[in-house]
Amino acid sequence: MNVIDLLEREQLKTDVPELRPGDTVRAHVRVVEGTRERIQVFEGVVIGVAGGGSRRTVTVRRITHGVGVERTFLVHSPRLATIEVVRHGEVRRAKLYYLRTKVGKRARLRERREVTARPARGTGAGRSAPTAAGEVVEGPPADGGAPGGA
Repeated sequence: MNVIDLLEREQLKTDVPELRPGDTVRAHVRVVEGTRERIQVFEGVVIGVAGGGSRRTVTVRRITHGVGVERTFLVHSPRLATIEVVRHGEVRRAKLYYLRTKVGKRARLRERREVTARPARGTGAGRSAPTAAGEVVEGPPADGGAPGGA
């Protein structure tokens, strides 16, 4: 590892979330106007991620007043105050440049859902389930035994 790599490693931010194409992000950018500095929020869909290390960039696209606006942010830049992921989109491409030609509802992306663990089959209340000893025990019905399910 050389001196340049050490200097770049010092400049990296630690609170950057994992950004993938299709994610909707909210980027808080520091904007300097004269002597004042303020935070401007830019929310849109990540259409591309490029580079690595301190040179990592994210291209974000949004529609404003019927006009598509794209901004490319250096993820580890001091001008980028924070970046937060609003939702995860389900896509099958690394670059979503095809969204530039889509308008309205056709430009939407499905939300990526995380897979959760499901309970094992046959272990619900009211069903026969084997115990640790291997014997089958009948449990009470799930509705408390009321006739008609009420």
